[in-house]
Amino acid sequence: MAGPKLGKKSGSKLGKLPAKKKQKKEPLPAKPLEKEELFSDSEGTDGDFQEDDEQEINSDSEMSSDIDDPFAADILGSGDADDGSDVNSESNADSDSDADDNDLVRKSKAIDDERKREEEDNDLELQLNIKEEADDFRLPTTEELEEETQRPPDLSNLQRRIKEIVRVLSNLKSLRQEGVTRKDYVDQLKSDLGSYYGYNDFLIESLVELFPPVELIELIEAFEKPRPISLRTNTLKSRRRDLAGVLLNRGVNLDPLSKWSKVGLVVYDSQVPVGATPEYMAGHYMLQSASSFLPVMALAPQENERVVDMAAAPGGKTTYVAALMKNSGIIYANEMKESRLKSLTANLHRMGVTNTIVCNYDGRELPKVLGQNTADRILLDAPCSGTGVISKDESVKTSKTAPDIQNCSQLQKELILAAIDMVDANSKSGGYIVYSTCSIMVEENEAVIDYALKKRDVKLVPCGLDFGRPGFIRFRQHRFHTSLDKTRRFYPHVHNMDGFFVAKLKKMSNSKSAAKSSVQSEEVEGAESIENSDQQDSEEDDDKHSDKKGIANENRKLKEELAGDKKRKRDVQTHSVKKGAGQNSGATKNGKAENQVVATKKREKKKPLPREEIAKAREEKRKALREATRKATMKNK
Repeated sequence: MAGPKLGKKSGSKLGKLPAKKKQKKEPLPAKPLEKEELFSDSEGTDGDFQEDDEQEINSDSEMSSDIDDPFAADILGSGDADDGSDVNSESNADSDSDADDNDLVRKSKAIDDERKREEEDNDLELQLNIKEEADDFRLPTTEELEEETQRPPDLSNLQRRIKEIVRVLSNLKSLRQEGVTRKDYVDQLKSDLGSYYGYNDFLIESLVELFPPVELIELIEAFEKPRPISLRTNTLKSRRRDLAGVLLNRGVNLDPLSKWSKVGLVVYDSQVPVGATPEYMAGHYMLQSASSFLPVMALAPQENERVVDMAAAPGGKTTYVAALMKNSGIIYANEMKESRLKSLTANLHRMGVTNTIVCNYDGRELPKVLGQNTADRILLDAPCSGTGVISKDESVKTSKTAPDIQNCSQLQKELILAAIDMVDANSKSGGYIVYSTCSIMVEENEAVIDYALKKRDVKLVPCGLDFGRPGFIRFRQHRFHTSLDKTRRFYPHVHNMDGFFVAKLKKMSNSKSAAKSSVQSEEVEGAESIENSDQQDSEEDDDKHSDKKGIANENRKLKEELAGDKKRKRDVQTHSVKKGAGQNSGATKNGKAENQVVATKKREKKKPLPREEIAKAREEKRKALREATRKATMKNK
């Protein structure tokens, strides 16, 4: 009987265990526990839970002692463990969070303290540097300079000294060293700039003469950086908006160039080579620097005109002119170097230009080939030293010298005179010459334009560009024409484009020296008018009174009388000469020769009368003729 009872009891107990376990868990939710923890210590709550568990376990002691099933034991043990672990995990989580907060506060304080220490150290170091280097800056002595030449160049020291010299020159009165002149600082600055940036003495000296020290450093730093890549939309084949959309889809990051250009785009970066896209191959755009837009914009060619580009390769400006002319008219694209003709013709074909004739002549000979006074507009992008594009060609830093600049200037003067001779001053829409260089030298820019103003009858007109610095009217010992402020200069550190110069001239007359010729013609007319005044007045009177025979006869009589008077005077002069010759028969042939020389000298010394006297003489003769005609008419009546 005991066996079955035990089995029945054990079975009933095992069947009720899950229900009891669930009942235990239901009256112990998490929320009441949290409230008790808020109002009491964690240790007291743990003890209360343990007492409740012991009472429940004792009530079922008979069942637990008789259970041999490991599964049931596991269920009971797991329930107890769960109940205890929930409470312990919550208390442990609170303690861990407090510890983590304390650690974060401690670490943040340590970081703040370290930052403060670093800032204080930096301030102290800066103050020490200012005291040692800035306030007490002194130029190096000759011995120190000799030691520097023997050692490799210390670039950091050179850079520091350049900055200090510029700072001193900006406020020389208060910062200069005693006994040191401005020339000493400038000479040291030239030397340091040449050795730090790699310029020769001539170019550095030229730049120092052009710019103040602060701006000079900005210019040289700008030369060390490349200019942004720019594109020009070919309006013969595309529009800027359409081209920008296509290139953006190809991974080209670009924007419109600026407000002054309607066809330019600037490229920041690209995932594809910009010079090898299908659009480039199809001639939808041209890779062209922003400064190359300016001469064509100043030229402003019109449709159906005759335009000459005297130095056309590689064709960027020529294709821009053709696009503005919409392939109408005629463009003569000349290039002296035969090796550059291939790139010129290739770009013309790629861009779809059909109104251009390519020729290969020296620009100075073009007036003989194309004829004088035959073109409406001339674009002369003259060959130059390239001092404005050092960022593209760093060899300019050391290769250019004073003779090179003089040779370029002489060539440019000859080219601009040839360009002026080709332009027709009587053109209805043109008569303009645009001169441009990629140089910033005064000898290649303002001096050339001033020379052209003196040699030809031209004047400067505004370029039509809203930006750019005006050209120099005076530079050191040079004094130029006052209208040179209409020319424009562009710099990389100011306009973020290559150094450039643009001037626009208007031809006033087709004579090569109109100003001088007008003065000379006035003098010649004045001299001839004295000799021919009688004949001109008589011819005018004959024309006016040709219908009146009596007046004509009277005029003839007056002329005959005047002619008789002249003959009588000549006879008297010859008679006196013969008489004097008879009296002075002993005179030698040398004496006669001397008299002839004196007479010729007197004739040479005679100067033409001023215009006022000429006008008075004419008026007197006219009055005499009028009086004579009046008397003649009175007699006939």
